Amino acid sequence: MPNLPRHRGWSIARVVPLLAGTLVLITTMLAVAFSPWWLIVTGFVGANLLLYGAAGWCPATLLLRRMGVPAEPSACAPSQP
Repeated sequence: MPNLPRHRGWSIARVVPLLAGTLVLITTMLAVAFSPWWLIVTGFVGANLLLYGAAGWCPATLLLRRMGVPAEPSACAPSQP
């Protein structure tokens, strides 16, 4: 079995793509089921991901920092081989 890296806690760098992927899936399902207007939210999430990739921040990062999510993974978290 390959030796896969283990994550070291929930940091902003880990939460932002997780949150974005969840919102994209939910709004896509809502667009298919109810109204294509939900794709506006999907486009907004994509634009924020581009901003996060280019600038290193997006509105979600500001909110996550205020909620106390660390910017970097914890160095104190145990790493397992």
